[in-house]
Amino acid sequence: MEQKRLILYIALLFVLYSLWQAWQQDYGPAPVTTQAKAAAEKISDAPPISAQQQAQAVGAVTSGASNASVIEANTSQGQTITVKTDTVQASIQTQGGNIVKLSLPQYPAALETPNNPQKLLNNTAEHFYIAQSGLIGPQGPDSQEGQAIFKTDRTNYVLNPSEDTLAVKLYWENNSGLKITKTFIFKRGQYDIHVQYDVENRSAAPWSGQLYAQLKQREIPSTSGLLGLHTYTGGSISTPDKRYEKVTFSDMSKKNLDFSAQGGWLAMQQRYFLSSWIPDAAQTNHYYSRAQGDVYTLGYVGPVVTVPAGQRTSLHNVLYAGPETGSMLSEVAPNLDLTIDYGWLWPISAAIFWTMKHIQSVVNNWGWSIILVTLLIKLLFYKLSEKSYVSMAKMRKLTPKMQAIKERYGDDRQKMSQATMELYRKEKINPLSGCLPMLVQIPFFIALYYVLIESVELRQSPFIFWIQDLAAKDPYYILPLLMGVSMFVQQKLSPAPPDPMQAKIMMMLPIMFTVFFLFFPAGLVLYWLVNNCLGILQQWYIMRRIAKKEGTKVIRISNT
Repeated sequence: MEQKRLILYIALLFVLYSLWQAWQQDYGPAPVTTQAKAAAEKISDAPPISAQQQAQAVGAVTSGASNASVIEANTSQGQTITVKTDTVQASIQTQGGNIVKLSLPQYPAALETPNNPQKLLNNTAEHFYIAQSGLIGPQGPDSQEGQAIFKTDRTNYVLNPSEDTLAVKLYWENNSGLKITKTFIFKRGQYDIHVQYDVENRSAAPWSGQLYAQLKQREIPSTSGLLGLHTYTGGSISTPDKRYEKVTFSDMSKKNLDFSAQGGWLAMQQRYFLSSWIPDAAQTNHYYSRAQGDVYTLGYVGPVVTVPAGQRTSLHNVLYAGPETGSMLSEVAPNLDLTIDYGWLWPISAAIFWTMKHIQSVVNNWGWSIILVTLLIKLLFYKLSEKSYVSMAKMRKLTPKMQAIKERYGDDRQKMSQATMELYRKEKINPLSGCLPMLVQIPFFIALYYVLIESVELRQSPFIFWIQDLAAKDPYYILPLLMGVSMFVQQKLSPAPPDPMQAKIMMMLPIMFTVFFLFFPAGLVLYWLVNNCLGILQQWYIMRRIAKKEGTKVIRISNT
């Protein structure tokens, strides 16, 4: 049994190492690629769609030699309009009416800089990430040569405390009488930005065009950790056939996305935040992707719309740019909440977060919510743990007999193993029962890890005293050290392996675990610490009950 328990501990160490690698990957500094320093391809503003499939639209993307400054040049013509609401701070370029910068004032980039909001969109060469939209067609306004330059009444918009919505209007018209008004509608307390095109055709001929929208982002370098335990950064789409499908940067490099579907949405994801274009659910859209160096485009083109001479029409879509909050995402578009990526243990992660969220609504503290969820998990598997601790207590009583078997067959491993198993059978002891509690808690441990790194609600959430961010490591390493002590006590309560080498390895495990936990999020260490403490109490209680039943003294912590 001790050998199996040792193997489980080693397996758990492997999982910890995988989590540690993933944590370092997600939270370590991202390297700057050579392409980011000097991009070698021109970034076109035209939507890269096939002329064969979209005969009414502009042709495929063009490329040419240039450097990184082209990116900024392509998104810096015209004027810049600044928009401030309670949820977003955005910059809109009058060329194309594209959102080239967007930050989230309710989400500081770091606890140390509360007045520095988290940036989501940006048009710098190194962190290039913008949201574009427009109208394409034989008569414009956007073409392969570039996007139209709109006019604006003013360049500064602020949502006043007495207002619930803020409309930012842009205007464009040509000499033939085509007039287009592009309106961005921002709402208080929300991150979905409604974009509306009002097309007024005052010319003598009908106008035909298509609404397109795309997200364009420079790749964030990422390498997969062991077991694939890392947060997802890349694209995703949703259609009636597939509720949620990842479109990685690697996928876009290998093959262009090229299909049509009704409704749906597209998104670019990163840890805690995302941006997403949501077209009209009733229309059929053509989805596409392109890779230009290390800059990736994911977008859609709507159906051809014809406006007769002297008539007008309106086209509409929605841009979500904000936190991955499930309740908000599900209201914006069906299945958009699936972008909260809990990994391959998502059913357990979702159940844990659902429970934590309801507890947090009462206790108003995510740290106490973790503690209470740990208690619930412990109660859920109480009977399983009870059998394990009863087995341990019986094993401790067999220590003299086990030692006798070792002295008798110490040189013959096979006979010693046979004699040991015969002793287990005679005493009705299941040697695997002591491993089950540890085996059960591993998936819950991994699931909670995903909850901490994917649930924006826990980002920068304080607990008590020095723990001001449950999703970051303990700054003073107090919780990991306490966790190590609790694990050491647990080891002392368990029967010592008969093999001295195994015994030494088992006693070294608390130190090894502590080293790994030094760099894990405080919420994860808190879970493991509470779980250990509850295990110690449960083990002491069961041992005391068994000792009382047998009329012996309470089993004390071993000195081995």
